[in-house]
Amino acid sequence: MIIIVDFGSQTTHLISRRLRELSIETKIIEPEKFFKETKNIKYKGIILSGGPGDVYAPGAPTIDKKIFDLGKPILGICYGQQLMAHLLGGEAKLGKKKEYGPAILTIIDNSPLLDFRHPELDLRFGGLVSGSKGIPKRVRNDVKVFKVWMNHGVEVTKAPKGFKTIGITETISHAAIADESKKQYGIQFHPEVVHTQFGMQMLKNFAMICGLSPKKKPITKDFVNKIVLDIKDSVKNAKVIGALSGGVDSSIACLLVHEAAGKQLTAIYIDSGLMRAGETDELKKVFKNNYKMDVKIIDARDEFLKNLKGVVDPEKKRKIIGKTFIDVFEREAKKLKATFLVQGTIYPDVIESAGTKYAKNIKSHHNVGGLPERMNLMLLEPLRTFYKDEVRAIGKILDLPETIVHRQPFPGPGLAIRIIGEVTKEKLKILRLADKIFRDEIESSGWHKRLWQYLAVLTGIKTTGVRGDNRAYGETIALRALESTDVMSGNFSHIPYEILEKISVRIVTEIPEVNRVLYDITNKPPGTTEWE
Repeated sequence: MIIIVDFGSQTTHLISRRLRELSIETKIIEPEKFFKETKNIKYKGIILSGGPGDVYAPGAPTIDKKIFDLGKPILGICYGQQLMAHLLGGEAKLGKKKEYGPAILTIIDNSPLLDFRHPELDLRFGGLVSGSKGIPKRVRNDVKVFKVWMNHGVEVTKAPKGFKTIGITETISHAAIADESKKQYGIQFHPEVVHTQFGMQMLKNFAMICGLSPKKKPITKDFVNKIVLDIKDSVKNAKVIGALSGGVDSSIACLLVHEAAGKQLTAIYIDSGLMRAGETDELKKVFKNNYKMDVKIIDARDEFLKNLKGVVDPEKKRKIIGKTFIDVFEREAKKLKATFLVQGTIYPDVIESAGTKYAKNIKSHHNVGGLPERMNLMLLEPLRTFYKDEVRAIGKILDLPETIVHRQPFPGPGLAIRIIGEVTKEKLKILRLADKIFRDEIESSGWHKRLWQYLAVLTGIKTTGVRGDNRAYGETIALRALESTDVMSGNFSHIPYEILEKISVRIVTEIPEVNRVLYDITNKPPGTTEWE
């Protein structure tokens, strides 16, 4: 087991998830509780996570420096490295330049942490390195330069006594440090995100330094059966109402509960009027043909629009939508005398909603922050500890059709958070058509196989254009397409210009209210998938 001390990074749980892929057991602990909660635990190493704080600021998260005298291998990541330097007599200061994105790290001294000579490199996590002319080449035994991902304002300016610098970047003189005698390491970058080349190998190297034997372990039928048994043990004979949106997460969550509880589950689909074109009709067809579940469809379109009238703040929109969903579900639950409410909450929902003590809230997810504190139903969230790719793997084991397993992720609040400003019927009509055009062209071109998520946004920005010989003052649509493996991080997709041009021409031609189309080239982070 490796203990992860959580200082509030948005990717703390991603560290755990990466180690879990290597069959390494982990436990995430708040710094104040570290010594108490590890007293009776057998573990091999410690990782100090990143976090949004500044180590030198009053009240910044910290930990008793006795942790460095335990004789356990320690890896400090970002804030964890800065705190390590700060507590051990080094220095961490506000850097001259904040870094949010890619950087090039040069290895200047040997270390087992940065040894990439192992034959089983995972190419999905950056098993390629750029040559001197920027041409990708296969990994060799002499890798000295590779891409890493930064997200910091503070940096280590002086390494503690006993530490050597093993890696630098153009702007950071102590990007990676090591005290090999104590097996203590600090890195300014994030190995857990896919943007860092050899990130998975670094975590694997650290696990090996800890004396563990990391190896890939896929999700199996036995693993899924255990989830079903756990649900059965929780539900017993109680009635369950399922929040079904037709998306990947809610579909698999409901199916897992159906496997465990059978007819005790009633799946409820609420038509909020905030769905994509043809979504409700498609859901009826898919579940009729592929499921034995009885799906009850509730038309609540007018109720949602009424509650959203005049609301422009995205957080208020999310919470209003979440509350309205729950209100409708509670009404149905009373009719059915249900005890549990099933939701397709997954790990990224929890993390982006500040699911850990020191994490900064990015935005509320209607599955988490949008729920009323006092709810008359008990929550059942069988996917809460999983990431999207793991959820898809579970879906495949459950023999779900490809149309569901690889369906585009879609937020619970629907198109409401892709409309900047107030949500109206007219705006929904515009966005729904723009989104359909975008999806149709991406799918017909075959690019959907490469994309994690792609969507259209009605920006609320009006610009001047020309239609015929007349001035036109119309809406602006933004297109966003991401490539990712874990949803916590991703890169904007380099969709060919000819495809983007075709999409743009169709949108401004077929939607008279729109006269401008933009393409969002922001990676995640710093941007989130959705604009709101």
